[in-house]
Amino acid sequence: MTGGRKLAAALAAAAALSAVSPAVWAQGAPESARPAAAQTLPPAEEVQATEPGQPPAKAAPAPAPAAPQDGQTLAAPAPGAAAGAPNLPSVEASHLPRNLSPLGMFLAADWIVKAVMLGLAFASLVTWTVWLAKSLELMAANRRAKAALAALGASRTLEEAREALEGVRGPVPAFVEAADAEIVYSQDSLSPEGVKERVASHLSRLEAQAGRRLTIGTGLLATIGSTAPFVGLFGTVWGIMNSFIGISNAQTTNLAVVAPGIAEALLATAIGLVAAIPAVVIYNVFARAIGGHRAILADASAAVLRLVSRDLDRISAPRLSAAAE
Repeated sequence: MTGGRKLAAALAAAAALSAVSPAVWAQGAPESARPAAAQTLPPAEEVQATEPGQPPAKAAPAPAPAAPQDGQTLAAPAPGAAAGAPNLPSVEASHLPRNLSPLGMFLAADWIVKAVMLGLAFASLVTWTVWLAKSLELMAANRRAKAALAALGASRTLEEAREALEGVRGPVPAFVEAADAEIVYSQDSLSPEGVKERVASHLSRLEAQAGRRLTIGTGLLATIGSTAPFVGLFGTVWGIMNSFIGISNAQTTNLAVVAPGIAEALLATAIGLVAAIPAVVIYNVFARAIGGHRAILADASAAVLRLVSRDLDRISAPRLSAAAE
């Protein structure tokens, strides 16, 4: 009887312990008494199907992605490609500029723009040709005029001046010849002042003629300097108009299509300035040089008038003494 009661008490204690929560059991029990964690099995290896009776063959492992080298990063896919974004309209290769050098832009320009460029280039060539020719002419004229002026200053009469200037070219020897001829024509004149006036009038006309001869070609420089920028501007306007027409035909505002036509148009303006600026500068230089040469001719004319006055005084002195007697 006593043994039965002990067995019943032991069963009741076992039932009470089994009703306790596993979490409470795990917290109160020592680590050695806690249940072991469930172990995870490694993933099963892939096998390939084989014929009956043959051992299964293992599949080759998938290749690992290549590690990036030093200094390189893996390229991320473009967001547009992943999202399926639409591609931008591309420009045909025929519309792209081939050569943007000055020669290439000239060859690719419209025929009207080419004509403008050629005309401006010819105007620039004319400008430098006139500069070279007039520079040599002015240097030679100034040298001859200064030498003749020195000879006039060393002469006491028109006869001496004529001998000193014999064989010399230029307007100053013509001054001496005109004065000598006027004195010969006025030998029967009774008024020395009238002879001087006629000689001065003749010399002034010769001086003006020499000045006009030197100004030949300078008017062309003035014309080029004043009109070349506007001619280049005309080529620019025409080229920009063609560029807008090309934009309309290509139906794109891509800079590769717009830039060549605008560059060709601006090249016409640049050539116009290249032709105009030297023409204006050279014209001003020649205007000052011709003014200086005219001053030398004026000095020579005054020297000839002084010689005429001396000769007239020598001629009139015997007449006055004879009249006094």
